[in-house]
Amino acid sequence: MMRVTNKQRKVVIIGAGITGLTTAFYMQKQVREEKLPIDVVLLDASLRTGGKIETLRQDGYVIERGPESFYDQHGDVERLAQDLYIRSKLMYNNIGNSYIAVHGELHPIPNHFTMNRTTNESPSFMTTNLLSLSGKLRAMKDIVLPRGHEEDESVAHFFKRRVGTEVVENFIEPLLAGTFAGDIDQLSMRAMFPELYQLEEEHRSLLKGLKKTDILFLPNEVRHHRGVYQTFQHGLQTLVESLEESLVPHSLRKGVRVEQIDEANGGVVLQLNNGEKLHADELIIATPFAAAKKMLHIDGIFDEIQPVKSATIATVTMAFRKEQITKYEDAINFFVSRNSNFAVTSCTFSHNKWDDIAPDGQALLRLYLGRVGDETIVELSDSEIEKIVLNDLQEAIGLIGQPQFTIVSRWKEAMPQYVVGHDEAVQSIRQNLSKRLPMVHVTGSSYEGVSIPNCVAQGRAMAKRILTKLTQADYTDA
Repeated sequence: MMRVTNKQRKVVIIGAGITGLTTAFYMQKQVREEKLPIDVVLLDASLRTGGKIETLRQDGYVIERGPESFYDQHGDVERLAQDLYIRSKLMYNNIGNSYIAVHGELHPIPNHFTMNRTTNESPSFMTTNLLSLSGKLRAMKDIVLPRGHEEDESVAHFFKRRVGTEVVENFIEPLLAGTFAGDIDQLSMRAMFPELYQLEEEHRSLLKGLKKTDILFLPNEVRHHRGVYQTFQHGLQTLVESLEESLVPHSLRKGVRVEQIDEANGGVVLQLNNGEKLHADELIIATPFAAAKKMLHIDGIFDEIQPVKSATIATVTMAFRKEQITKYEDAINFFVSRNSNFAVTSCTFSHNKWDDIAPDGQALLRLYLGRVGDETIVELSDSEIEKIVLNDLQEAIGLIGQPQFTIVSRWKEAMPQYVVGHDEAVQSIRQNLSKRLPMVHVTGSSYEGVSIPNCVAQGRAMAKRILTKLTQADYTDA
């Protein structure tokens, strides 16, 4: 619908990660379609866009230095890909066996939290060697246990309460450490896994709820003989590149850092590192929480607010000839429990998981290092990290020989940790901003979901919210 207004407005978005790019794309799309007099500018201190998404393409390899896939449960990325005309470039992962290393030995991950065997060869919950008989019997008590309390609780407390300590130590913690680098004794169940929290409320039993619903929590699920995780042809950078190319020319400014934000004339003035001052009627900060707090020097906004902390991790990518892997050569990945002596937290056999990611006959392994409370390993030199990883791979999968190349990528304080009370902290942050700086808004992985689909959903919602605010204000002023 055409909106008629004579007021020119400027919206500035800080941070060209996936949330900021998505916000800018959808705002500019609506502005163009409805011919709105709104200028949308996107700033980033880096000389590249995409935030933690970074794909290297070299010698026939597709190497992800940051995240390597996503689970698009609600179709948020698919919708964005459709709007960018790159939906045909979406691809699902190949299916295969996943393992957990317990006491140095790899065990297949059972399919689902149920007793049912699925289409692949992984064991069921009751036949897995990951759990002792007593551990399985304790887990089955979930079927008769009453519902829990309504207050937020840690991930560890939730699962121990429902299915017992052994399931947590040998199953839940390795999966989450290898995915989120988190301390499950501190992570918020309600903020991290609201769907599972809701299962207990609706079905009382977690196991019964998982069996009755379509919630997918484990990495072995099957959809039409393909996996449920997705990426794009030529890597996740394909999405970033498409978003950047779609933006209005010159509306994206790289290498521009915001030093300070001040109130001015109903909006804000941004002090930039090049000495420039930029006025904005509405400001969207799509950076990590720590960066947002540093830019907003106004007293009181973040007082007594629980900070959104982040974990430091490293990804290590190594290339080998396939024959150098002598055990579990058909695996998709393995995760590592804390009671194993491995330094890595997970390993993905990328050449098995994805088509066309490595040349024929070559193996591409991707490993995670670092978790909350154990980040010092990330600070080691590349050569020291390579040696540690090779030792783990020799023991875990019978690797022989040296890699053709190794790429170490360090991500300092890059993995947001939603600790207990996170939702309340985010609500307080936004309430304080609404009272003190109603034209300033925060969004991104520090707040409402760390995954790529979560960030895309936040970006689209933020674009709609701000444009609605501006156009309603124009009608009111008229």
